[in-house]
Amino acid sequence: MRLGVNIDHVATVRQARRTFEPSPVFAALIAQQAGADQITLHLREDRRHIQDRDLELIKELVIVPVNLEMAPTVEMKEIALRVKPDRITLVPERREEITTEGGLDVAGMKDFLRDYVREFKENSIEVSLFIDPEIKQVEASADIGADAVELHTGTYANLWNDHRFHEAEKELKRLEEAGRLAKDLGLRVYAGHGLTYQNVKGVLRLKEIIEELNIGHSIIANSVLFGLERAVREMISIIKGG
Repeated sequence: MRLGVNIDHVATVRQARRTFEPSPVFAALIAQQAGADQITLHLREDRRHIQDRDLELIKELVIVPVNLEMAPTVEMKEIALRVKPDRITLVPERREEITTEGGLDVAGMKDFLRDYVREFKENSIEVSLFIDPEIKQVEASADIGADAVELHTGTYANLWNDHRFHEAEKELKRLEEAGRLAKDLGLRVYAGHGLTYQNVKGVLRLKEIIEELNIGHSIIANSVLFGLERAVREMISIIKGG
């Protein structure tokens, strides 16, 4: 199972003072050096953390794949086609949310998304959709021509963090069923959101289905105390050991 390190919250700290440090570009390079398989970043419409120049420099400087999370808008499409990340992950986005609150409603916007993703595929950019672990969303993702889905693990993570372990197990079952269907439909299966050094161990039981985890906040939070290289290496150790 691979690890994609999301470096958004390095930029969150920088933007708190509108200054030049800490640099998400340096963070991406350190995460790469520590063994990250991918760098993930979310260029939001309101630019609350990652900025356009961060994306450009990271794509230029890192040698591991770059995964750009983005809302399915005209502006973001133009940026992505210009910078050409290795993958785009389409996510829902609301200005008032603190973080992404759920998956993209692919089933409710199939016609739009089918047309939206066409140019990415023509430019050999992998298309992934961030979705809730629901059968209808998996089926719709395959129908519109996506290459992969990233299953939203936020509900599982919140239940686990609240010590509601029985309910967390039920949510893991939903993730498993959605992931198996996605694989059967020819989609690659990734997962992420809310995963920590502790609750990630439940998701590791699905390693035969899920090939990649994208984790950001927990790694960056631990890096404040222990350093980014150590934080990344410890998460990799848990994933590989799991």
